[in-house]
Amino acid sequence: MEKKITTPISKDKVKDLKAGDYCYISGEIYVARDAAHKRMVESLERGEKLPIDLKDACIYYMGPSPAREGRPIGSAGPTTATRMDKYAPILMDLGQTAMIGKGKRSPEVIEAMKRNTAVYFAAVGGAGALLSKCIKESEVVDYEDLGAEALLKIKIEDFPAIVVIDHEGNNLYENIK
Repeated sequence: MEKKITTPISKDKVKDLKAGDYCYISGEIYVARDAAHKRMVESLERGEKLPIDLKDACIYYMGPSPAREGRPIGSAGPTTATRMDKYAPILMDLGQTAMIGKGKRSPEVIEAMKRNTAVYFAAVGGAGALLSKCIKESEVVDYEDLGAEALLKIKIEDFPAIVVIDHEGNNLYENIK
């Protein structure tokens, strides 16, 4: 089924999504890869506040390239999600409800998704130039010293993604024949 979604992505919106749904996402989301995830978790371990509000947040696992003139961002393809697996359950426990990446997720992440009513979307790998056209704005939120792995906030419009794992743990990767 095809669905249009606007962020923030509440638990009620997550419950309406099923593995296999094609979605077009619009609104503000965050971009963070493994270095930013590691830094966020280390901040939490020190008792510090995170630089973003995770309630109903969507994090895109993306490695952007430098923006061309007149564009907010360069190529914007997904990166492999498994590198975030040791951090993702902690962030979902704090309210994050959606992730966008590519590739399989660990059993621990899937259990955290079920426990927290969260969803995992996949974006098409190798289509970064095309996906960047859906990004209308981009700004560094924190961790600027990480360069391409800085924590970003982006505004997206009709960003195409597919629900790969829904909040019940239904997993498109497991069910493909």
